[in-house]
Amino acid sequence: MPDLRAREGRDARLSVVGSPVCTPDWLALREPADAAARSAELAGLAARRAPAVVRDLGCGSGSMVRWLAPKIAPRIAADGAAAPARWVLHDRDPVLLDRALADLPPGVDAQASRGDLTALRAADLAGTSLVTASALLDLLTADEVDALAAACAGAGCAALLALSVSGDVAVSPPDPLDAELAAAFDAHQRRTVDGRRLLGPDAGPVAAEALARHGMTVVTRPSPWRLGPGEAALAEEWLRGWVAAAVQQRPDLDREAGRYLRRRLVAAGAGVLRVTVGHVDLLAVPR
Repeated sequence: MPDLRAREGRDARLSVVGSPVCTPDWLALREPADAAARSAELAGLAARRAPAVVRDLGCGSGSMVRWLAPKIAPRIAADGAAAPARWVLHDRDPVLLDRALADLPPGVDAQASRGDLTALRAADLAGTSLVTASALLDLLTADEVDALAAACAGAGCAALLALSVSGDVAVSPPDPLDAELAAAFDAHQRRTVDGRRLLGPDAGPVAAEALARHGMTVVTRPSPWRLGPGEAALAEEWLRGWVAAAVQQRPDLDREAGRYLRRRLVAAGAGVLRVTVGHVDLLAVPR
């Protein structure tokens, strides 16, 4: 039986536990599912505010700007000229920043800002109309989310924060090990790393409470991945990472999890596997 702890590098090729979650291949694989899952309603509300400057935190390879920028109509200046929103793409990875800038939608004006987004404060967001992020909040701590909420409120800018994992996972056909693996995975997402306790599936509610406490009006919407035969490659990669993380949290599950993964991959190959991965989107605007 495969030892998932010893074979993480092979069984979770793109989503290796303990490695950066933003490898370019993983981001490219998940981008279509992200685009389909994000709340079009909240994006429309954000776009309707005609933001002049949009700052995308943890931009990765640029999936958010590719998805949202075409939805934002240019502002019309007093002289009648169209003024499209200007984007600031923020990430600590220079390789991902280069990729994002190289693959912008037509007509988008963007610049890169490299650095640690957890250090941002209200002064850093001066002049920003809208802060965006995707699949970010669950990787932060409660204090870091509170600081981000305070920064947005202090700068008077709106925030569109998408695709925070919610812990709601459904895999079909059902399997007796589903619930145990899901609980182990959620515990792994809430683990402490270098003294930082990650929020994992608590991120959405914690962020909504923090933003409201700092004086923002918050609206949330579910944004689940729905993966079927057409998304088999993503479903397989997600499964490998999900199982490997659960086993890292609960090593006693190793033998059973190996059998589970084998069953699930057979189902994926047969075109009968369905996976729903819960996320939540939120839009916060100054009162």
